[in-house]
Order: sequence, then C-alpha cells, then structure tokens
Amino acid sequence: MNPLYWSLVNGPLPVILLVAGLLVAGLLTLALLRAGHRWLTALVPLIVVAMVIVAAVLIDRVWRPFPEALPVSVLVWTWAGLTGIALALAGQPLLRSWRGRIGAVMAGVIVLAAAGNQINVYYQEFPSLWVALGPWLDKKPVFTGDNQAAPEVTAGPGQALTSVWHPPAGMPKAGRVYQVTIAGKVSKFPARSGFIYLPPAYLSSPRAQLPVLVLLAGQPGDPSQWVYSGGIQQMMDAFAAQHEGLAPVVVMPDDLGGELANPLCIDSRLGNAQTYLTTDVPDWVMSHLSVRPPARGWAIGGFSHGGTCSIQLTTQAPRLFPVFVDISGQDEPTLGSRQLTIDKAFGGDAAAFARVNPIDVLSRTRFPGNAGVFVGGADDHEYTPQQRVMYQASRQAGMDVTFEELPGGHSWQVWKAGLQRNLAWLAARTGITQ
Repeated sequence: MNPLYWSLVNGPLPVILLVAGLLVAGLLTLALLRAGHRWLTALVPLIVVAMVIVAAVLIDRVWRPFPEALPVSVLVWTWAGLTGIALALAGQPLLRSWRGRIGAVMAGVIVLAAAGNQINVYYQEFPSLWVALGPWLDKKPVFTGDNQAAPEVTAGPGQALTSVWHPPAGMPKAGRVYQVTIAGKVSKFPARSGFIYLPPAYLSSPRAQLPVLVLLAGQPGDPSQWVYSGGIQQMMDAFAAQHEGLAPVVVMPDDLGGELANPLCIDSRLGNAQTYLTTDVPDWVMSHLSVRPPARGWAIGGFSHGGTCSIQLTTQAPRLFPVFVDISGQDEPTLGSRQLTIDKAFGGDAAAFARVNPIDVLSRTRFPGNAGVFVGGADDHEYTPQQRVMYQASRQAGMDVTFEELPGGHSWQVWKAGLQRNLAWLAARTGITQ
C-alpha cells in the first residue's frame, strides 16, 4: 500500500511515531545534560518551563488561534513539540561534533512531528499524508464556466427530481471538483479561492436542475478542508451512485478572508462576510451555473465556525437558506467573549450584535418554514452543550429541527459523519427525493 495512504490517526503508525518521539526526547535531554556544561543543567528545566508559558499564555491567550481555549491535550502536545525544538536548538553551541548537532536537530524534528500528529489525532484533520499534502499533490482544475445552454430536466412544484429524471447515455460515473474565484463585488469582502462540486447529473446532457448546498469550513481554516479532510467528492459521488447521478451542487466559498481571520459571518468592522455569502455568492452561482433558483431549495451547512455561520445565515436570510446543517457550532458568533466580540466587531454597540446574534433573533422571530439538523460529538464538552441550546431555541422559534449526537469529539470523526448521515434528509428537503 502506498505510504501516503497510511493512517495517521489509527493503526500502528501513530503509535510508532509517538513512541519514537518520546524515546528521542529522552535521549536528546540526556545527551544535553551529559554535554558537560554546568549552566546547561539549569537551562534544560528553564526551557521546559518557558515552553509552558509559550503554549499556555502566548499561544492560547495572546495569539489565540481559536475563540475558545485550546483543549488540555492539545496544549500539552503543543508544549511537547516546542520543547523538543527548543532543546535541540539550545544545545547546538554545546555539542562538539557536527554529527551531534545534526542528530539533535533531527531529534527535535521527530519530537515535533510526534507531538503534531497527536494534535492531528485529536482533530483528525489529516487521516493520511495524502490528505495533508492534498492541496499540493491533487491540484483541482480551475472552473472556467460551462455550457449553460444545455437542456435541463426540472421538477415541478411539489415534485421530486427522482420522479422525472432518467440518466442520459454517456453520463459520467463521477462528479468533479473545481477551484473557483468568487469575487466580493458588492460586499468588497477579500475572499480567497473556493471550490465547487458538480455531480454526474449536472455534467450530462440533458442535465438535472439541481439544488445548491453551501458548505462552510472551520476557523482557522479554508474551503479546501471540505475537499480533502471532508472527502466531499467521494461522499457526494457515493450518494449520486445511489440516486442515478443526482446530488446537490456543492459550493464551498471562503467566508474568512485569511487563515486566522474571523469576520464572524456578519457585516461589521471586521468585514462584510454576511453580504458576501448572501449576495455575492448567490449572484456568482446563478451567473455561472445552471441550478435551482435560491428560493427553491438551497441549503447551508458547516462545521465548528461554519456550523455557527449556518444557523446565523438561516436566521438572517431565511428564504435564501431555509434548510441548514449545523455541525458542532456555537451558540453565538464569538471572538472569545461576548463583550470582546461587541467591542471589536461593533464598536461597543450591543444592540447591533443582538440584531444578528442567532439566539437573540430566535427569541423574537418565528421561522415556521425553516428546517435544520444540529449535530454534536458525544465527547465534545465545549460545543455539544451549545448545540443543545440552539436546538431548543430553534424549536421554540417554530423551526422543524432535530438534534443528533455522534461518537467523537470536536473532530472530523463527527463533522464528516454529521454531513454524510444527513444527505438523504437534505435531498428530501431540497427536492431531489421525496
């Protein structure tokens, strides 16, 4: 089997990498202590303590890559990786031979790799090296438009596509994923490249007029997460194979504008992300693709930050996105705390925040025409309780919603399964099936 496909989260490889990292860390520390420099005896524990401060304070509290605090296990492995590298570098002037110096650097790299993979085991972002290297090894073609004059098969009001669709000769067996540029013409939002998935029934002639599923990623992150970690093509192709080539057209836009940016899917001082997603993205879709109009069966979904965005946009644009899948989302958009969010995004205007905060909107507005699914991980003690809060608030606002708890934590074990398990429900809600 190709080593690129060896599992990084299950089986022997992560165990071997962990054992190697622990062993090498011990040998590196021992080698430095034996270097014969008295001050190094004090430097080693100093480095250990300093890396605790770097991980727990500078990274988790000052830099703060996530709005919420990092899980303890992630912090521990972050500390371990940084300590390994720091020890290897600190010992360079004290090691007498070039072999010793190179060996120390290699040891530090192994410790860093082992610690990094333990963080990966927690989130399951990269189940294999192929997924981790996917953006470089598997470049997706750039979408240049299609033949929108192709004849279409459409379903009438109250009619499912499966009742009128018959796969034409020559229909591809698999869909395609393309890279796309969706400019923020109205919003001026600085979006990065996104992706689209076109199912077999779209790539045929005649083609089915299909609904659209907008999928949003996590933060930090980018749309490629759904393509590689989420395996969107394999997931949708499997569904299409069971439904005569029919599946949603999936649009994966960038709602962040940068790897560590967090404009909260709202229009604020941080950028006009809401206008981008509710105006620029639909405008691009309707001008470049032959799909159902937005008022007839569009859906939105996402995980973590993207899940939070899904319930936000359902309450802000209920006719555009009457159907949603919120996987491991939060009970409100946040930069770390409500007050910090209000101050940074709205200049201290709490009323402006309340106008877009979904739980506040749900408390004063009813949405009898909207439907959704909330999905949480059984071991996700940070986000799943918030999912339950949003589920109850949505029910009280008249939405047709369900709550589903799956095995796993705040990881792709839940995020991928959360979408896959609800594809049949999405298809029925968006008019593909009965």
